[in-house]
Amino acid sequence: MRVLLIGSGGREHALAVGLSADPAVEELIAAPGNPGIASVATLRDVAAADPAAVAALAVEVGADLVVVGPEAPLVAGVADAVRAKGIACFGPSAAAAQLEGSKAFAKDVMSAAGVPTGRAYTCTTPDEVAAALQEFGPPYVVKNDGLAAGKGVVVTDSLPAATQHAEECGRVVIEEFLDGPEVSLFVVTDGTAAVPLMPAQDFKRVADGDEGPNTGGMGAYAPLPWAPADLVERVMAETVEPTLAEMRKRGTPFAGLLYVGLALTRTGPKVIEFNARFGDPETQVVLALLASPLGELLNAAATGTLAGFPPLRWHDGAAVTVVVASHNYPGTPRTGDVIEGGERPGVIHAGTARREDGALVSAGGRVLSVTATGADLAAARAAAYDLVKGVTLEGSHHRTDIALAAVEGRIQL
Repeated sequence: MRVLLIGSGGREHALAVGLSADPAVEELIAAPGNPGIASVATLRDVAAADPAAVAALAVEVGADLVVVGPEAPLVAGVADAVRAKGIACFGPSAAAAQLEGSKAFAKDVMSAAGVPTGRAYTCTTPDEVAAALQEFGPPYVVKNDGLAAGKGVVVTDSLPAATQHAEECGRVVIEEFLDGPEVSLFVVTDGTAAVPLMPAQDFKRVADGDEGPNTGGMGAYAPLPWAPADLVERVMAETVEPTLAEMRKRGTPFAGLLYVGLALTRTGPKVIEFNARFGDPETQVVLALLASPLGELLNAAATGTLAGFPPLRWHDGAAVTVVVASHNYPGTPRTGDVIEGGERPGVIHAGTARREDGALVSAGGRVLSVTATGADLAAARAAAYDLVKGVTLEGSHHRTDIALAAVEGRIQL
């Protein structure tokens, strides 16, 4: 099987590592890729969010399967363009990708499907914003209705800050705050059959103790030793199956990766958000533990044969990833700094580039996702931070408390 992987971030590097380890994947091409992906795939240049360009490249390289990593190409219709060429594609149609492309659309689907989630209002005027913020009170949750690279959500006790974010976004969804530990559940689906992966937890705030502004994610771990034993079963029954049924009913079946972002509230799991692709950095830890062949799994979803796929197999132990971010992230990041120690096993490239002299340099906000496994969560965490110590990037920063509360048994439901 010849696989074309679209994207250039940490999620795509993790996917590339998983795909390249699958014996069924005879050749892996990535576009545009990054220096880390280049170690396991042949890189090609492409404008990832240009449907015609991606489809043409898929035809040119003779791809049997195209795997679309980021959300922007999916919302733009890349999967539709690839499938129009008769090539299997892992990723939802543009219409189905609106589950991530529009928070208002996702809330409408949840409401119609009876999915447990927070109450919300879609607002477009200052008066609507003010009324919604007053009704819900702090902490205020204000979400950009459209794509915002994981940074369109503000959760704050400050009314002026919430109001300002709403003004900057224009069209927003304002919703009640859902209290409780957050969980990410990835579900591979062909539109009808659905296979859950291992739940993970990520860390959105930039600093230790969940302080500071939201980011695209500063680290993650799996499995979750504190999660209820019936969590996955319950979410599949209460959220995933009804959502997939509603999407089929609308004539826009969702096939690909449904990311379910959850808050485990006192009254049960409730949906914070849907995404239409693998989450970053949770993908790094989930795929590090997956023993089943990734290429065959994604191909089964892309070809409508997921119901016949064997039960997933998982490695024992745990995985932890720690994001090394560039100076000033999540503000405008400084780029071009030389990275030392960035080319060892377990170091996933997210925002890197090659300088003309061959040096590896930073090229984004989240630069590396340093990922390790271990016999248990404590061992995986120690191994990940040992790897971080071997990375040198001037001005960089990372959280020091990834998975710490779980290791110390401090997460309460």
